Amino acid sequence: MPKRFAELSTPLIADACVRLGVPLRAAPAGVGPVVPGQRLAGRVLPARHYGSVDVFLEAFTRYAEPGDVLVVDNAGRRDEACVGDLAVLEAAAAGVAGLVVWGLHRDTPDLVEIGLPVFSYGAHAPGPVRLDPRGAEALRSARVGEHTVDSADLVFADDDGVLFVAADRADEVLGTAADIFRTERAQARRIRAGETLREQTRFAEYLERRAQDPSYTFRQHLRRVGGAIEE
Repeated sequence: MPKRFAELSTPLIADACVRLGVPLRAAPAGVGPVVPGQRLAGRVLPARHYGSVDVFLEAFTRYAEPGDVLVVDNAGRRDEACVGDLAVLEAAAAGVAGLVVWGLHRDTPDLVEIGLPVFSYGAHAPGPVRLDPRGAEALRSARVGEHTVDSADLVFADDDGVLFVAADRADEVLGTAADIFRTERAQARRIRAGETLREQTRFAEYLERRAQDPSYTFRQHLRRVGGAIEE
């Protein structure tokens, strides 16, 4: 899966989900890589944080498979960092490909040196000073914003954000994303060669038809003429 994602992006994955009618599940805006340019793709390894790293260690011990992505649910808290250098080093030792944190990280220079991709809301010096009762779902699922994900999901992450796709739809989504990528690259080459996007999409024709039928949308027009752009 990481190899197929290598030439794609989360915007392409998102557009493919829309085109296919696959639920579009994105982490909240602002969850991004500690180091710009980091990318991730792999199976979700969920863990809900209650104030202690033991839940991560148990996830690594009981459920982690090489290439998994630890998805940490810290309820989006902005008052504590729940992941630091030791947790990330241990993730690497367990064969985990990276981390997505719905919350904050710390030990930024160390994370940069370690090099394992980490996505979070950002850095914060204080760690947890609480220890809440652990719920039954601690290692079964994780919430990221309004979405709940588990080991039946894949995660894709890059500079534009983090997306989750059900594993049983991933081949279809990745194939469609690749189709959109090829269409958009061809359109970009034609723009650089002097053929405007308006010419490529027969935009004047769209305006004329919309004048006759106000319900005619640009997305309908793009599907008819074979453009990608908005999907």
